[in-house]
Amino acid sequence: MTTQNPTSPSTKDGLKESLIEFPDNRLLIDLCGAYDQHLAAIEKALDVQIIRRGNQLAILGSAAGLDEVTEILKALYQRLEAGRTIEPGDIDRELRMQGDGENCVDRKVDQLEMFSGEKFEIKTRKKIIEPRTDAQKAYVASLFSNELAFGIGPAGTGKTYLAVAVGVSMFIAGKVDKIILSRPAVEAGEKLGYLPGDMKEKVDPYMQPLYDALDDFIPSKQLARLFEEKQIEIAPLAFMRGRTLSNAFVVLDEAQNATSMQMKMFLTRLGEGSRMVITGDRSQVDLPRGVTSGLADAERLLHSIEKISFNYFTSKDVVRHPLVAAIIDAYEADTPR
Repeated sequence: MTTQNPTSPSTKDGLKESLIEFPDNRLLIDLCGAYDQHLAAIEKALDVQIIRRGNQLAILGSAAGLDEVTEILKALYQRLEAGRTIEPGDIDRELRMQGDGENCVDRKVDQLEMFSGEKFEIKTRKKIIEPRTDAQKAYVASLFSNELAFGIGPAGTGKTYLAVAVGVSMFIAGKVDKIILSRPAVEAGEKLGYLPGDMKEKVDPYMQPLYDALDDFIPSKQLARLFEEKQIEIAPLAFMRGRTLSNAFVVLDEAQNATSMQMKMFLTRLGEGSRMVITGDRSQVDLPRGVTSGLADAERLLHSIEKISFNYFTSKDVVRHPLVAAIIDAYEADTPR
């Protein structure tokens, strides 16, 4: 892939032109997207014009805009060279990451080598999961290297999804004997006792996001067998009391809805050979007014302890629909400081 600097004469509108040459025309087709939809998204976001000329892309715009678009196109092309696909979320992520002063990744270096010797492709039995943003890569690195890790940030940033993926990967590799996933069964306007069915049927709606994540990584028949053999467990936080969790990968999701006593109880379940991940969103506390979130307490009390990592996400790390990032930013802007 070669780039010609914007040295061509200015157009009548005062624009500059830069050419990028791509060696693989088939990958260039994927880079452009169906009906050039990927290029259109970049053009609209950055106010540039991108024209395909054979195996080259010509970019018309301001000098600063040319540099930005060039880096985005190179990063996306490198994804394709690595055998990955490009989805609208990948375009949106690259657009949001560009211009971020806190972005510590040199785009000229293979992003998967950001941390030497660490895993950035999480292999499960159904697919390979790739952390997409800098914060997600740092988070995955900490999950592999720390016995206790926190993932804190808004919805849609992959906190739980990546944690479950790492747990499945370590289980498949034989590094842990079981996976235990838990959540506080906090009521949100509807009492558990009013719901039909036995206890499992009452709490399953609270656990559904965890079931969904597991179903993404393990074939249904194998997953059913693992549940039956208790090698994978999903249970409300209250069911953790009195247990010692050894040789297990343990995830506590929605930890902002755990009380301080529940958080202490959960953290002290950690046994030999186990790893714990606690995920939560400080902006979505559903506890009664006046009850302190156990996640906030854990941040305050544990931040200075070695071998406990705290990983933070922002709207820039959202990998759901692009509107989710905009919604999070709007709510954060309206929150009193």
